[in-house]
Amino acid sequence: PLSQLIMNIRNTTNGFGLVSIILHWLMALLIIGLFISGYYMVDLDYYSKWYNLLPWWHIAVGVTTFLLLLLRIIWRWTNPRPAALSSYHGWEKTAAGITHYAFYVLLLLISVTGYFITTAKGAPIDFFGWFDIPALTRLDAGPAEWAGKIHEYAAYAVAGLFALHVGATVKHHFIDKDITFIRILKPTDIKENKP
Repeated sequence: PLSQLIMNIRNTTNGFGLVSIILHWLMALLIIGLFISGYYMVDLDYYSKWYNLLPWWHIAVGVTTFLLLLLRIIWRWTNPRPAALSSYHGWEKTAAGITHYAFYVLLLLISVTGYFITTAKGAPIDFFGWFDIPALTRLDAGPAEWAGKIHEYAAYAVAGLFALHVGATVKHHFIDKDITFIRILKPTDIKENKP
């Protein structure tokens, strides 16, 4: 029913709401796509049919991901945070907290450096042909190269955190057999099954 759906939009202390779940999975898909396209497009030559098209998509999807990241940060700070399960060890809670904050910092860093790389010559960013995002400044070759390196290394760091995140999820679901993974799949107020 509609009332149940409305109740499931926001987080509770026992589970994630629909908005958090959608943002989590949508951003995961976009970040995977951005990493693959970024890795692939650095080796494209001028004669490839993807030479202009792939970077155009990468940039527009990157801007979309940045906007979703801002929404996710706002949503996180204006919603209850589901409580850690009683089965979690102290080090697991600490590692999870560090990992989530590192994701946010690295994704913001990637977004900012991506913006400066794209606008380095003073050209605006074409956002899916809908509107232009103006360039705030021009960068000389040296700063633009540094922005590119930071963008690249931060992307690899996100890929490493992503692998760690997936590994932790697999551990919780198949070894610990707790509800960690279920909570990010269903927008319901799931109670923990305590022994």
